[in-house]
Amino acid sequence: MKLQFAPLNIPLRRRLQTAATLQWVFSFLLLAQCCMAAFVLLALSDWWMVSLLYAGWLWLDWDTPTNGGRRSQWVRSCRLWDYFRDYFPMTLVKTADLDPKKNYIFGFHPHGLVSSSKSSLSHVVSRPSGGNVAVVAVGGASESLDARPGALTLQVQSRKGFIKLALKHGAQLVPVFSFGENELFDQMENPSGSPLRRLQNRLQSIMGVAMPLFHARGVFQYSFGLMPYRKPIHTIVGKPISVVQTPSPTSEDIECLHKVYLQNLTELFEQHKHTYSLHEHQHLTFI
Repeated sequence: MKLQFAPLNIPLRRRLQTAATLQWVFSFLLLAQCCMAAFVLLALSDWWMVSLLYAGWLWLDWDTPTNGGRRSQWVRSCRLWDYFRDYFPMTLVKTADLDPKKNYIFGFHPHGLVSSSKSSLSHVVSRPSGGNVAVVAVGGASESLDARPGALTLQVQSRKGFIKLALKHGAQLVPVFSFGENELFDQMENPSGSPLRRLQNRLQSIMGVAMPLFHARGVFQYSFGLMPYRKPIHTIVGKPISVVQTPSPTSEDIECLHKVYLQNLTELFEQHKHTYSLHEHQHLTFI
């Protein structure tokens, strides 16, 4: 394989975009392991008190992620995220206005590599003040194993927990489809039934997270690496589906709303696919 190196005269703006994306890749792949290693090394050194204090803080702070997190305007407005957005670039398209007095569950498709917890979602959509949005990657961890350029297969037929949650709390459902997301990485061939796929399914059942073997480009060359490709991403937010609060939804209630959701998601995709260079014969596949 012949290496294709990045030119030397790249503008500073693009270098900063690459650096912002690199920190995201590092955080996703290695930050937890580095923090754990630092914790162990400090615990075994003369600085063991630092590890003890951190362990105490971790115990006191354990429920924070499921209770809305710790909102920081400084972090939210950091310039880093502007560079990260412009690396691809990303655009967000709103197709309808949302009532700020209501809570919403956004069903996001296709799946990237992050999971959600039921307790965290419930905390967000049960707040009576309204104006809150919980974004759920409906396909779950297993859908990421099918994420590759051109893939339009969504694992959603048996995913009904978010439907039940919406009914229970009266949160409005909003289908969201992100065109271009599956174009960011290549993935090793792992068809259903193959040895690699069986190993990935086994690891997922043990650890609870999927292990897709993805690859794309590097920092200083474009031939291989773990940096995502510079491909545009267009995230389309659909119209909200009205949901009547049902504290104890029946299986029929869940099934009915699930069908409506899939219909709205299909219509959202079909309405916008031509705008983002997809062919007429390309359709979503639900499994």
